[in-house]
Amino acid sequence: MRRVVRQSKFRHVFGQAVKNDQCYDDIRVSRVTWDSSFCAVNPRFVAIIVDASGGGAFLVLPLHKTGRIDKSYPTVCGHTGPVLDIDWCPHNDQVIASGSEDCTVMVWQIPENGLTLSLTEPVVVLEGHSKRVGIVAWHPTARNVLLSAGCDNAIIIWNVGTGEALINLDDMHVDVIYNVSWNRNGSLICTAFKRQKSSNHLTPE
Repeated sequence: MRRVVRQSKFRHVFGQAVKNDQCYDDIRVSRVTWDSSFCAVNPRFVAIIVDASGGGAFLVLPLHKTGRIDKSYPTVCGHTGPVLDIDWCPHNDQVIASGSEDCTVMVWQIPENGLTLSLTEPVVVLEGHSKRVGIVAWHPTARNVLLSAGCDNAIIIWNVGTGEALINLDDMHVDVIYNVSWNRNGSLICTAFKRQKSSNHLTPE
């Protein structure tokens, strides 16, 4: 007989929520108006952008530290404006980059066992954007190469080791950049941005 429904090994696979004691609870996730996931995870840590007074901050929690998170838990808090995006380095599980409304990108070294005190001093500060930085993305194969995109419609590719800009694409986009993604080997990037509506109209002759 001819099969009516295509066979699939995923057809009867269902997700199941973990128990409360395996979740992260009582975290004040950032309410800033920006299109971001507000979190990033690697094999050792989960990072979550949180509300902070007088600047920007994010939590870094070991994956095993579940349950209720105390409001006094130390944060990464060196930005003077809200943090908009974070990304873990694919080559080092203790290194994370953050972009902020203060127009800077910062790279942080997280202690091996996580934070015991708030971290205020980044490894490097990358300055080159004239407006807030909403996207940060590490190169998938090359070490110390980081991409940032800002509301100045510019993309900068950085050498984190020297703190210098390798490539500055400041004339490629005419409006806000919504997303950037590297391909698998890092030889190409794909960008999505807000296209301005044209005021010109075609009329039939």
